[in-house]
Amino acid sequence: MQKTVAVLGGGIGGLSACYHLSKSPQVSKVLLLEGSGRFGGWLSSTRRQDGAVFEHGPRGVRPAGPVGWNTLNMVSELGLSSEVLPVTYDHVASKNRFLYVKGQLHRMPSGLGGVVCTVPPFSRPLLQSVLKELWVPRGKEEDETVHAFVARRLGSELADIAIDSLCRGVFAGDCRALSMRSCFPPLFHAERSRGSIILGVMLGAGSRPAVTPSDLARRSRKESWAQWSLREGMQTLPDALVDTLKQSERTQIHKHSRVTQLRSEGSGWEIKLEDGAMKADHIISALPAPALASLLPPAAQPLSLQLRGISMVTVAVVNLEYEGSVLPVTGFGHLVPSSEDKGLLGVVYDSVPFPQHNRTGAPTTRLTVMMGGAWFQEVFGKPGDVTEQRLLDRATQAVTSHLRVTAQPAWSCVSLLKDCIPQYQLGHWKRLENIRQYISRHSLPLTLAGASYDGVSVNDVIFSGRQAAESLVGQV
Repeated sequence: MQKTVAVLGGGIGGLSACYHLSKSPQVSKVLLLEGSGRFGGWLSSTRRQDGAVFEHGPRGVRPAGPVGWNTLNMVSELGLSSEVLPVTYDHVASKNRFLYVKGQLHRMPSGLGGVVCTVPPFSRPLLQSVLKELWVPRGKEEDETVHAFVARRLGSELADIAIDSLCRGVFAGDCRALSMRSCFPPLFHAERSRGSIILGVMLGAGSRPAVTPSDLARRSRKESWAQWSLREGMQTLPDALVDTLKQSERTQIHKHSRVTQLRSEGSGWEIKLEDGAMKADHIISALPAPALASLLPPAAQPLSLQLRGISMVTVAVVNLEYEGSVLPVTGFGHLVPSSEDKGLLGVVYDSVPFPQHNRTGAPTTRLTVMMGGAWFQEVFGKPGDVTEQRLLDRATQAVTSHLRVTAQPAWSCVSLLKDCIPQYQLGHWKRLENIRQYISRHSLPLTLAGASYDGVSVNDVIFSGRQAAESLVGQV
């Protein structure tokens, strides 16, 4: 049966869903509705006339595993293979990652020496924690916080410093509140199936989605890519998807089309907009869970309550450009544990992995400072009340104290990403189960996609869009 499918939200998840729907003859019409004036969601790049590129959201994408290949397959299909900027595992940006602890930068242990020897800020060799982990009994809880899981299996020092910092870097979140089962499912299931995360990683645990790698994805494996970006910035990817969708006769894409209400109508939906209404047989929502909750009809209140329970955090992203080469170290960047500075999540040394994004001409150093996350309100107050100047001052002050850079930035840009990263807190898996059971039990013509549910990375979100489309039309 041919049907009209409406996709809500024109971020990378919604665009991915539309892309896969547009390839299927089973759908007569695809409507993409985006409330803002641009597509791409948090993927957003500034391209200056002198060639400099600045990312205001995700910057490097990991190519590994089926979901990584899936993204590279899409990049290849969109004709962007020649635009890819790979960073290999032997690149200095891959080998050197730092932690800022007790007022000093420490290189994260890597290679055999880093595992066997004691490397500050840690008080004993990592190998000791790893060997001890093999004998720790399996956990019995259905879920556990990331901090509790790591402290139990690898010791509290690693949990307090390394894992605390990692969760701030990936989720802008607090490892004492985040769910191990939902944030790091391969490690959680490795312990359940093999009794040890080390054995689970070595022997494999859990199933992986079937994705056939394209030539580009195979190249990423052969050349040992650790991450990649695009020559003109990550914004290139949503732009290319939009261009492709515009060529599809069955697809209509609308920006400045904010949905105000959803009403059940027969076996489909009436979608109320600020200036009119549309009808659809099925909806794929790629909106953040709380945004979808506010649109659902009163009859679906139990579903709205569950969706509202998925909280979001706000991150301030400050792009800075300095004249000359000002870094005292080279590497990807540094993370800051919450015990050191709650407000400051980390600093990315953008010029090191992607020098191609520097301006043409005299050398410069591009940095990005990330702030806030789960600690935003505690440190800065309400997002709506914080001035850009205050965030800029805080960022430049961090660069001065952490990296001893005394110069003032030659250029800067402050972006406040309100409610940008969902927090998978303890019991998130159960909430998802309840949400999906409700949709199934009430036969709602609704499919969920996007970062709120099964992964916050660019790869996860793109894959969730694909899965949402394929759940309706099968593999395309």
